[in-house]
Amino acid sequence: MISAPVVVGAAVVYLALLFAVAAFADARARAGRSIIGNAWIYALSLAVYCTAWTYFGSVGRAAATGVWFLPIYLGPMLAMLLAWIVVRKMIRIAHTYRITSIADFIASRYGKSPLVAALVTLITVVGIVPYIALQLKAVSAGYQLLTASGTAGSGTSPAWWQDGTLLVTLALALFTILFGARHLDSAERHEGMVAAVAFESLVKLVAFLAVGVFVTYGLFNGMADIWARAKAVPELASLLRLGGTGGAGAFGYAQWFTLTLLSMLSVLLLPRQFQMMVVECVNERHLKRAAWVFPAYLLVINIFVLPLALGGLLLGPNGADPETFVLSLPLANGATGLALFAYVGGLSAATGMLIVETIAVSTMVCNDLVMPALLRRRDFGARAGGDLTALILNIRRAAILAILLLGYLYFQVAGEAYALVSIGLISFAAVAQFAPALFGGMYWREATRAGALGGLCGGFLVWAYTLMAPSVAKSGWIDDGFLIHGPFGITALAPERLFGLQGLDNLSHSLFWSLLVNVALYVGLSLWRAPSGREASQALLFVDVFARGHATGAADPVFWRGRARPADLMALASRLLGPDAARQIFTEHAHESGVAVGTDLTADARLVDKVERRLAGAVGSASARVLVAAVAEEEPLSPADVLEILNEASQLRVYALALEEKSRSLEIASAELSAANAQLRTLDELKDDFVSSVTHELRTPLTAIRALSELMLDAPDMEEAQRQEFLAIIVGESERLGRLVNQVLDMAKLESGHGEWHNADVDLRRLVRDAVTATTELARSRGAEIVFEAPETVPLLRADPDRLTQVVLNLISNAVKFVPAEGGRVHVSLHVEGDGLVVRVKDNGPGVPEAERDTIFEKFRQGGDALTRPPGTGLGLPISRRIVDHFGGRMWLENQDGSGACFAFRLPFQPDAGAEGPRPAASEPAGKVKALAGGNTREETP
Repeated sequence: MISAPVVVGAAVVYLALLFAVAAFADARARAGRSIIGNAWIYALSLAVYCTAWTYFGSVGRAAATGVWFLPIYLGPMLAMLLAWIVVRKMIRIAHTYRITSIADFIASRYGKSPLVAALVTLITVVGIVPYIALQLKAVSAGYQLLTASGTAGSGTSPAWWQDGTLLVTLALALFTILFGARHLDSAERHEGMVAAVAFESLVKLVAFLAVGVFVTYGLFNGMADIWARAKAVPELASLLRLGGTGGAGAFGYAQWFTLTLLSMLSVLLLPRQFQMMVVECVNERHLKRAAWVFPAYLLVINIFVLPLALGGLLLGPNGADPETFVLSLPLANGATGLALFAYVGGLSAATGMLIVETIAVSTMVCNDLVMPALLRRRDFGARAGGDLTALILNIRRAAILAILLLGYLYFQVAGEAYALVSIGLISFAAVAQFAPALFGGMYWREATRAGALGGLCGGFLVWAYTLMAPSVAKSGWIDDGFLIHGPFGITALAPERLFGLQGLDNLSHSLFWSLLVNVALYVGLSLWRAPSGREASQALLFVDVFARGHATGAADPVFWRGRARPADLMALASRLLGPDAARQIFTEHAHESGVAVGTDLTADARLVDKVERRLAGAVGSASARVLVAAVAEEEPLSPADVLEILNEASQLRVYALALEEKSRSLEIASAELSAANAQLRTLDELKDDFVSSVTHELRTPLTAIRALSELMLDAPDMEEAQRQEFLAIIVGESERLGRLVNQVLDMAKLESGHGEWHNADVDLRRLVRDAVTATTELARSRGAEIVFEAPETVPLLRADPDRLTQVVLNLISNAVKFVPAEGGRVHVSLHVEGDGLVVRVKDNGPGVPEAERDTIFEKFRQGGDALTRPPGTGLGLPISRRIVDHFGGRMWLENQDGSGACFAFRLPFQPDAGAEGPRPAASEPAGKVKALAGGNTREETP
């Protein structure tokens, strides 16, 4: 036993913590740093499905029926398999048309019908109030167990102001009003509420697992010990079999299917699930993570359900309520702290459901019951002349308080008549009646308002007669004779054996008849009459939501015709949304229409639609339709008008796509033109550089030739030795001038594609070796050595041998020029790499500076310092690279980290050369050939 002040204090502290979490989330949202725009937060918020039913009721059901608690969680797991197909479409529809609740969703699909919205809301209130009472019952029962108060036989009950359950109810009402009814636009995110619910999901999971671990591994020696001890007790052994508690009873396939189907529908259709899964979704891509995180959460939280149930039956006192095993087992075994934590977890499970459910239902009550009733009143017109935002918010807040108090009243009157699970299943069966109208409306264009109304009314009445009425009779409120004999003695109308159908449990029986009548009326009435223009337009927007504006980039068609004045629309929006929000609507429309802000706007169909959608976020689509119709003269649309508008929208979409395609083409052409202009500028700069470089290179030898010639002409008596020296210089400069002219001409031919090529089979090993031999004298003059390394044989290439010889000679001669005066070394290698041959020429000279590596292959670029580098034209490397490129190869400069330069090129094998296969390069042995300083050559085995 724990003292009442401690339990109350723990509950108060926990609720205060919820307030803090919600306030923190709202503060972050105001600062532009939302914490709910996270897939993990979204996935955890879906765990609001796990209420006190999960926390307490599942253990009680497992203690009575064994594994029959599982279908309630198998259904949601199966539903999440379809999340990306079904739920994503629900989210897209809701976000596009500012849907605020499940009633608003269904009503909007069927022509924004106020009657459909009101009917869905009434069914919700009737079906959900028992579920709210379930949560309050769980909180009350846990408090009584922990404090040993209010036990049977006490003969007294506390005064209403001392009732802890009532105080919890009022505290939750305050929390919900503060964090769920602060903004008028219900389509906006409730940041604080979502964050609080995600936090509660973690608390109840940790608390439940803590109790499970304590019982399984603290009171027993693991699950195997529990199974073994349960099998030793005949009454408990049956709980481990699918056949049920009756020993060898047959498996109830119908009941298992019913429970799975009910839970599968409920996870999508319960108002709180629709609120968290659809309305509060920030990004539909979050579904991808939620589709596996939420089922994983359900799996984890149910791991210890059966061990707790069996452990409680094995250790608990006779007559103990199995639904309280989560609290009673730790309490009875001295773990009072764990028991208190478990109670906080149960409180978390209950409060999460209560907060979200009341926000969702209060929005439906305000938008779909109260507001339409007020709009029909004549005296409401005077009030409508002012600002309605405060009134609507107060209506919503009053609805929150009323719904919670209604649940508290139901708990006080009938809460003890049914177990937690039974109350929950009654609510599940009620919301299952939404399935045909909602899912059918998302995928079937021919569904009509009459079909939806008929199906909802028929299904709800059958549910009330076959399930709700028997539960009321069994509670003792009315005579239960009709359960056996039927009304007026008509046995065929007995609610639990309707038309003589037997062999099903009460829940399966009710679900069968209610959904049968629902679907039959829905389909039959929809086929009986074609949809109206308004219904057809909404059907197109819902069914084809992925194929319209958000998928194609074009605007959705607006199915509205009539006349309206901008001033009337502005006044309406200001009264319901406030002046600032109203001005924002008109400013956005002006920008979209290409009209200057502040000028007179035309109240076209798109402006009317924009105002109506924004109002729908505040008062629901049905009420928004009524309000807009009051200030605009709308022309009724026929199905033919809808098709005409749709065709116009399709043509506009085609034009928009064509314009977009032309715009892209113009952008591509503009980019190509810019690139061409840049290339022309680059070519012009290269031309200038080329002319300047050629002029400089030509002027240098010409100047030397002219100067020396004039000296010899002016000095006829010049000594013979001096004359011979000058003539040698003139000859050398003339040869240099010739080489330059030849290389310029060669480069020009290669760049223009007019180079001469004489291809033949080339043994690259022999060609490189001959080039090494030819440069031996040059190396000797520099006191350097050339080392050649190659395999014994290499495949033949198809290329021009003279051109390749030119490349190799250029690379070797460049390397020899840059080696040091003493100890110079050039290493020439040939290797087979992949489908080609690679030649590398490496020297131990100063290397290529980092700043020159990117430009070394440009024309007239020479490496080294201008004052000390050897003479050259700067065309050898560009010409060599052009030759290699012509044969499909590549030339590059390898990184050597300051240890000389290494130029390499690669040539691929040609298909016709590859057919000959590799053959020996003549009859020479493999090895390394060295050109030594003395001019001799020798070979070394590698």
